[in-house]
Amino acid sequence: MKRLVGRLLALLLLSALSLQLFFLARIALMGVVDPQSTAFQRSEAWRLLVEKHELAWSQEWSDRVSPHLGRAVIASEDAGFAEHGGVEWDAIEKAWERNQKSEARAEKLNEQAEKRAANGKVATPPRKVEAKVVGGSTISQQLAKNLFLSGERTAPRKAQEFLITFMLEALLGKQRILAIYLNSVEWGEGVFGAQAAARHYFRVDAAQLGPAQAARLAVMLPAPKRFEKNPGSAYVAGRSATIQARMGAVELP
Repeated sequence: MKRLVGRLLALLLLSALSLQLFFLARIALMGVVDPQSTAFQRSEAWRLLVEKHELAWSQEWSDRVSPHLGRAVIASEDAGFAEHGGVEWDAIEKAWERNQKSEARAEKLNEQAEKRAANGKVATPPRKVEAKVVGGSTISQQLAKNLFLSGERTAPRKAQEFLITFMLEALLGKQRILAIYLNSVEWGEGVFGAQAAARHYFRVDAAQLGPAQAARLAVMLPAPKRFEKNPGSAYVAGRSATIQARMGAVELP
């Protein structure tokens, strides 16, 4: 029995090591070859085919993305991008604390709503309050997740995200990481990469994006499908003005 357990553990360890070597080789190749798709893009393609029975898709790699977009995305998503080693531990800790408070608040509101329903004080069943979850991920971490991983929130997946992030930082460097991120990130349903986003929202090429346009695209990144429905909203306008004001202080890698 002990021998069988030992063999199983050795097999698991070998499988885990092989997976890391696979990721390492794929990332090394990205240093010279532009990735054609990401795990997130493939899952989205499958979802669109299943739900809508069509694949409305737009993506085109561009080596001439406006520097305004790089500055806007860094200002909005990851101000310390050029300095950190891939992970900002302080940001993760703060996000965890905020999420704990949000989950506690949602749980309390749901309990209160259930009590009111049980006492007959409301005519319809209460709508469950969902905790608002915020992330502390850097651009490098977001790219690691998009390239290879699922969107589930588990400890093993997060640990794998950290490992891939460190591989990206070690093998590619900041400039290449940013280039791949801008050319693969989602900017709407079936809209991936800076070139597709620039054409979709502004009818220009990615190289021609101005500061205001770049700032508006950066605002959309946390929830592109939601903002796509109303890209000219007051929130997008106000937030993009804030980002544009910060862009001058951003140095590109």
